[in-house]
Order: sequence, then structure tokens, then C-alpha cells
Amino acid sequence: MSKRDFYEILAISKSATPEEIKKAYRKTAIQFHPDKNPGNKEAEEKFKEAAEAYEVLSDPDKKAQYDRFGHNRPGMGGQGHHMNMDDIFSQFGDIFGNTGGGGSPFESFFGGSSRSTQRRGSNLRIKLKLTLDEIANGVEKKIKVNRLIRAEGVTFKTCTTCQGNGQVRKVVNTMLGQMVSASTCPACQGSGQIIDKRPSGVDGSGLVSKEDLISIKIPAGVSDGMQLSMGGKGNEAPGGGVPGDLLILIEEQEDKDLKRDGNNLVYDLHINFVDAALGTNVEVPSVGGKVRIKIDPGTQGGKILRLRGKGLKDINGYGSGDQLIYINVWTPKKLSSEEKATLEHLRQSPNFQPHPDSSEKGFFERMKEYFSQE
Repeated sequence: MSKRDFYEILAISKSATPEEIKKAYRKTAIQFHPDKNPGNKEAEEKFKEAAEAYEVLSDPDKKAQYDRFGHNRPGMGGQGHHMNMDDIFSQFGDIFGNTGGGGSPFESFFGGSSRSTQRRGSNLRIKLKLTLDEIANGVEKKIKVNRLIRAEGVTFKTCTTCQGNGQVRKVVNTMLGQMVSASTCPACQGSGQIIDKRPSGVDGSGLVSKEDLISIKIPAGVSDGMQLSMGGKGNEAPGGGVPGDLLILIEEQEDKDLKRDGNNLVYDLHINFVDAALGTNVEVPSVGGKVRIKIDPGTQGGKILRLRGKGLKDINGYGSGDQLIYINVWTPKKLSSEEKATLEHLRQSPNFQPHPDSSEKGFFERMKEYFSQE
């Protein structure tokens, strides 16, 4: 038996839009769905036929090949391929919209078998402030969190309203026959269970608020605004469902000395021009303690010193950043008479006259060099 034309099956033209193709398939699928036509083999075959037509015509590449070669398009061997019901339900059920009942969208729409859904507890969100040292090294924090947990003595039993299915059904008579719709059970909210026993003072959810001490391990290299998640540390769910998660929002406290630039740390070092001219050794703050660095004689303002690996660890394990030290040569704003006289004596000294050579990089050259080393 020759295969029918896909456009004929869905009763559309070759110029039909994707939305028109989807609408036509939905109409045909409803008409021939097995739940609406129990035991009707002809309707079942037409349902499969419509699904195969939609699979091809809803895909632009497959549609273009079909328009050119028909059922003999490349890769089909002239016969097409057979689709079973599981294929159809898993691939195209979404065009009917999921009703949240836990079964396939077709089952919910046409009244097929349904099952209860495991409810999930709500998530909890907290903010966690961290210092730069804690971010640099990672830290374990113990915090108190108020969570909803199952109260002691609470037990559950199968919901008598939905018999544990999590859904209740309603039969509606229409001109097309009886249609069965399913909705979430109002008694158990879809979990399939209701409270059997509960102590006094416990509400219908069977949950009570309790303060928990939770240990949180923060990896090195987190950044401000990053959100971490601890599975199962949120509120528990009624009916013995899955607990929610604890979501931790990182707040990075500003350090008084070091500024963060990605995984790099930046420090502004101010020295007087005597130290810049003669050279010196100075201590600068760094994560984990101070480090001593050498200032070479003749150091110019704006020079950037780089301490390799003294920045922050990359949270994804791609090494560590650097610490960058920006040299600022401090010019005094107030001078004594003696200091003024000394400087006036040196003003015309040849060595005090600016004469930058090719080794002295300007601002843009320094920035170019800095980014090239990233």
C-alpha cells in the first residue's frame, strides 16, 4: 500500500506556516487519538500516520527534502520509518502542553493513566559575607538557618480523594463524545499522600520551623554575586517529598588595601621621590600576610610590578591570578624653607632634568604590556 501524501494527511497546503502545521497536527491527533477511539485499529494507524507527517513537515530540513523527493527522500529507502506510540508520546506530547500531572501530556488531556508526582520543598536563600582572605583560601562557615522540617510523630497515608494518583478526573460530554480531563488533586496537592497522624500544634502540612546549624564549605576563588547551592538543605516537602535547596549568595566585603580585578589583586603603592630615585625595600599587603619587595633606583611613577601567583585561585581550577603593584611617586604639597632651598639647589641639576629613553614606557604601552601578560 502506497504512503499517503503528508500534506493530505494533515489537510494543509505546501505553503503552510509552522504554526499552521502544528495546529493541523493537533487537530488530527485529537480526532484519532487511541484514548478517544479505544480498540479502533484504523484510528490508531491514522494517529501514527499524522505523527509521522508532523515529524517531517515540522523540521525545515526534512520538509525541504520531502518537497523535492517525496517519500523517496534520501535516507528513507523509499518506505519511511515506523513510529510506535512511545515514540509519538515522547517526541510530540509537548504540543498539547503538560498539565503537571506527572504522566504524558496526552494522558492528562485524554484521561489516560496518571500517577502521583513527588512534591518538592521550597528553596531557601541566604547572603554570606566573605573577606578577601576567606575568598583567597576558601573557608568553612557554620550558619544558622530556619528550615521547615517534618514534625516528629507525623505519619502519612494514601490520599483517599485520588487513591494515591495525585490527580482527580472529570468526565465532560461534548459533541465529539466523552472527554476526560485530569487536574491536580486538591486534597494532597498532587503528592498522593495525606497526613494520617500528627501531634497537636502541627498544621496540615506536617511541617514545623526549626533552626538548623549548617556547615557550608566555600571554595577558593568565589566572587561577589555568585550563587552556590546545597542540595536538600532547603525546606522539606509535605508528604515526604524531596527537600528544596539552600541557595547561598556571596557578598564580597571590600578590603581596605587590595582591590580585586578578576583573579588579580591590585595595590596602590605610594613612595616619595627620594626612594624612587635611590631605591628602597618596602613591605606591601598581600593575601596571607605582608611581602617585601624591592624598588629599583630610578623607578618612575606609573610603573607596574607583578607578583606572579599572588592573586586569587581560579574557581574552575585554572591556576591563580597575580598581584599588581602600581607605583605612585608622591609629590609633597607643603615644604619648609630648608626643603625648598635644597630643591631649588637641585632644580637645575642635569640629573633632575626629564629625559625619558626608549625603555621608559608611556601609559598606553604599559597597559598594552599588562594585558598581553594576562
